[in-house]
Amino acid sequence: MNIQVLPDHKLSSVAPLKPCNVEKKEVELILVKDQNGVQYTSSTIMPTPSTHGTPSTHGTPCTAEELEERETWGKKIDFLLSVIGFAVDLANVWRFPYLCYKNGGGAFLIPYILFLVIAGMPLFYMELALGQYNREGAATVWKICPVFKGVGYTVIIIALYVGFYYNVIIAWSLYYLFSSMTSELPWLHCGNAWNSPNCTDPKLLNGSFLGNGTSYAKYKMTPAAEFYERGVLHLHESRGIQDLGMPRWELVLCLVAVVFLLYFSLWKGVKSSGKVVYITATMPYVVLFVLLIRGITLPGAMDGIRAYLHIDFKQLNDPKVWIDAATQIFYSLGAGFGVLIAFASYNKFDNNCYRDAILTSTVNCVTSFFSGFAIFSVLGYMAYKHGVRIEDVATEGAGLVFIIYPEAISTLPGSTFWAIVFFIMLLTLGIDSSMGGMEAVITGLSDDFKILKRNRKLFTFATAFGTFLVALFCITNGGIYVLTLLDNYAAGTSILFGVLIEAIGVSWFYGVDRFSEDIERMMGFKPGLYWRLCWKFVSPTFLLVVVIASIVTSTGLSYDDYVFPSWSNVIGWGVALSSMMFVPIYAIYKFLSMPGTFKQRIAYCITPEHEHHLVAEGATIRQFTLKHWLAI
Repeated sequence: MNIQVLPDHKLSSVAPLKPCNVEKKEVELILVKDQNGVQYTSSTIMPTPSTHGTPSTHGTPCTAEELEERETWGKKIDFLLSVIGFAVDLANVWRFPYLCYKNGGGAFLIPYILFLVIAGMPLFYMELALGQYNREGAATVWKICPVFKGVGYTVIIIALYVGFYYNVIIAWSLYYLFSSMTSELPWLHCGNAWNSPNCTDPKLLNGSFLGNGTSYAKYKMTPAAEFYERGVLHLHESRGIQDLGMPRWELVLCLVAVVFLLYFSLWKGVKSSGKVVYITATMPYVVLFVLLIRGITLPGAMDGIRAYLHIDFKQLNDPKVWIDAATQIFYSLGAGFGVLIAFASYNKFDNNCYRDAILTSTVNCVTSFFSGFAIFSVLGYMAYKHGVRIEDVATEGAGLVFIIYPEAISTLPGSTFWAIVFFIMLLTLGIDSSMGGMEAVITGLSDDFKILKRNRKLFTFATAFGTFLVALFCITNGGIYVLTLLDNYAAGTSILFGVLIEAIGVSWFYGVDRFSEDIERMMGFKPGLYWRLCWKFVSPTFLLVVVIASIVTSTGLSYDDYVFPSWSNVIGWGVALSSMMFVPIYAIYKFLSMPGTFKQRIAYCITPEHEHHLVAEGATIRQFTLKHWLAI
């Protein structure tokens, strides 16, 4: 393998690289490395025609000094389970079934599947291919177009922000799990220390009692609702977001357990996290199946399932249904958090990431649909038990998994067992998604700053401990208000903006044709015209529409009857902008730090780093030709 020394650097004596084991296919191995102030790029490795399809050399592997060997997944299944575990999270259980029910039942699947095929899968595939080919985290992957590196920092910051509050929800699940380990579940009756004088036994509640327009799901005086809001959150002790109080020690202990679990899952990189997902990614499926079997045997279950699947095509006339489908598919697949890029960067170079993208995104969406049966069979039972309509008990989010479902479980024979099983499912759904987010931060930053890579265990601990400290604000008496604010703003418009910029950077500036050639080098075939058109036109348009819709439809924050003060919305937008600002700031910094004329600076900013010597030589840059922008 010969070495080209980039111009404008003094040459020092360098030993030639030893021949490396080369992949079966054409490999363009770009190695930009600083040694004694000299940058090197290794030239393209082309197998000779006679040996095409077989490894072209059988030399010794490169030493760490010459080519830093990136660790890879122990087995292919480790990678698949990690991606599925990350993508399948709490939203699959607590958001999709309700959205589907609310937006026309089976009819909602039309926009949902449409957006999956034209935007969800292409973005998923793009991120996996990007990470696998470049073998870098979310920031350094932008050596393909340096001016866009800021978007890498944007998604890393967002993944960090999400970790701040997501771990709190896992801590609640753990608290509920411990609380379930009694002969009688604590949210079955009134009369506990946390209950209010107005607490009402659910047996006394029926359709006629709730005739004042309050739906059962919104009625806050049941033992289950009071256990959540008064026993766990202590919400009654806070007057609002300005009145937080001290962190609750029980939740602090649960949060410590969650953070330790995350640390020991991630400290050794994909070698350790790849084994944890064997449990965390598969357990929810076992539990969902068990809950479904139990659910459909309950009286009223079939009414719940019929309500879930009823088809109302009139709903499709409402643009909000389409916006719901678009945002749900986007958040559900988890593109844009830097996680897919980080996970794929540990794949073998010739792994078939096309098949992986189709498989994992399909599994994720089927899981969402399947979980609806387990949820709505129990909601049907609740409606039957209280003599109300399904719509009175149907809800989403924390109210579904921490109030309505636990209440239903508490009325079943063997309720302790069902509660333990259900909260183990919530715990495993949350933990591997949180692992994915933290891995994106660790991989993204340690690929960029080598000192962090050399001290991975220490850096993993610092990241976990940092998220723990911020999460303490979310487990105070008014912590739910902080959590609601972060949930709305930290990964709302900002993540959509990040992926829009990412899609433009890959498809337009780097070039769909060049990206397709990269994929061909890995897998031996080019992506079809459909994928190339989606990457270049459909996905960016889709993301632009969703970004605009999210800004236009954003309203002031509220939690139940509490309306957030206007200053908290300003803080929320400040949080959102704090990650988005990395895109323009880094672009300006990159432009100003480059040498040469205005045109040369632009050229340095938008050409891959391994082609910077062409800019220095004054060669024609492909981004300055019309052919580049028209290529598909």
